[in-house]
Amino acid sequence: MEERKPSNFIEDFIEEDLASGRCVAVKTRFPPEPNGYLHIGHAKALCIDFSTARKYGGTCNLRFDDTNPAKEDTEFVNGIMEDIRWLGYDWAELHYASDFFPRLYEIACDFIRKGVAYVDDQTPEEMRLNRGTLTSPGKPSPYRDRSVEENLDLFRRMKEGEFPDGSRVLRAKIDMSSPNVLMRDPTIYRIKRAHHHRTGDDWCIYPMYDFQHPLQDAIEGVSHSLCSLEYEIHRPLYDWVVEQAGFEHRPRQIEFARLNITRTVMSKRYLRRLVEEGYVSGWDDPRMPTLVAMRRRGYPPQAISDFIARVGVAKADSTVDGALLEHCVRESLGDIAPRAMAVLDPIPVTLSNWEEGKIDTLTVENHPDHPEMGTREVPFGKHLYIEREDFMLDPPKKFFRLAPGREVRLKGAYIIKCEDVVLDENGNVRELICSVDLESRSGSAGADRKVKGTLHWVEAGSAVPFEARLYEPILTDEESLEEELPDETGEVEETAAPAKDFIDRLNPDSLRVLPCGMAEASLANASVGDRFQFLRMGYFCKDKDSTAEKAVFNRIVPLKDTWAKEAKKG
Repeated sequence: MEERKPSNFIEDFIEEDLASGRCVAVKTRFPPEPNGYLHIGHAKALCIDFSTARKYGGTCNLRFDDTNPAKEDTEFVNGIMEDIRWLGYDWAELHYASDFFPRLYEIACDFIRKGVAYVDDQTPEEMRLNRGTLTSPGKPSPYRDRSVEENLDLFRRMKEGEFPDGSRVLRAKIDMSSPNVLMRDPTIYRIKRAHHHRTGDDWCIYPMYDFQHPLQDAIEGVSHSLCSLEYEIHRPLYDWVVEQAGFEHRPRQIEFARLNITRTVMSKRYLRRLVEEGYVSGWDDPRMPTLVAMRRRGYPPQAISDFIARVGVAKADSTVDGALLEHCVRESLGDIAPRAMAVLDPIPVTLSNWEEGKIDTLTVENHPDHPEMGTREVPFGKHLYIEREDFMLDPPKKFFRLAPGREVRLKGAYIIKCEDVVLDENGNVRELICSVDLESRSGSAGADRKVKGTLHWVEAGSAVPFEARLYEPILTDEESLEEELPDETGEVEETAAPAKDFIDRLNPDSLRVLPCGMAEASLANASVGDRFQFLRMGYFCKDKDSTAEKAVFNRIVPLKDTWAKEAKKG
């Protein structure tokens, strides 16, 4: 076997375990909850789980931790599967926590019989009050010393639906004075009446994550349970649950830093709010950090993998500049995206000395570095469009684009000179009247004449109308918005202030729509999902909202690479 060289601390631990015989084969798992679509933060965990198993010739399971039915749905299950395959991975075994509900219930009953679990009648508020603080011990529940028989009876009646939601929970009996607050008799089962996407209404009690997750790792034979850093404090409880259940096989939990990105929402809870309250069009809105949204926007999967690899595996949380992700996307697309010309905000141009109806067909390379990508024919005629921002009536000194009396070259075509400007009643430019140097055709003997500006353009008669959608980060400030962990009841407490702060941080300019774009004729044949570099404008992807009458193109990333520029300075 080829020698394996560890490249991060996770692999160091795995090498130690393989060498010591603690494990003989590497088996990981990716365990999402199907209550939303995966986002770029999940992609880091996904890549680590699958790639680590792949490196060591092991396997990685996909497991849906579907223990909180209120917001879980088959739609999210299917979406997660599609995302994993899009990134180039596949799972060895597919599991659902719900498949193991009967076994988890029996294990919980065994905990009661061993005297390490009890039914508690306290309210959630009383439990929180009696849990203590980081500097003071908790207060034991008045129901902590119930008999095994009473606890088994009450737990059975909880299962049979005799008690209302929130009236009772099953708690582990550990240590109410533990310095780790999570070890102070954590809840391991709760009553929650909600229709489950797989089991329907068969169950009204559901195991908590900190009970179900380690047990299912042990049941599946997972060797290394890789998770984000906030679960480090949960590790003693993870190990305790597996030990009390009597499993001979003990998975090893290893924590790594989570992924935070500037100006990005990294909380599924807040992403759900964006969708449900109409701030975005859906989970696949291209402004969202979900993988389904990135796929729709036009991000290549290899760019996501490259980004995750560059971020690396660390032990301390940090925030990554979102410009690095755009840099990875740009690098990936630069080599594979064919070039095309499209004008996002057009100004009509009429060539005064060009014969009406005459069309000159230009042969243009689809990619300057890849001749194997072939060529296309681009028509040139009397009526054209150029970009509105490429013309100024009164330009500053270093403006080298078109202005009255100035010349520019049209990319791959001719040199033109602005002779007259037609304004509308409001003083806005309506049309440019230009002359064309008929001897200046690119590739001809007269093409050597130099001018300072080169513009992209499209021929008006054959142009394809489209809508351009330009995206910016969804938050106005540099901080990311991270996921919040649930409390001991399994819920994330809803508070008015953070929700208000979250909405106040939304960028009102995260989407700009330009509805009157004109693209070269070759783009009429583009399919949804096709990516192009629109010369001088950025990388674009044809969107699913396109119709037969008008295409829609999402800007994937602009051409300007701020991250690469700053990296060179560093």
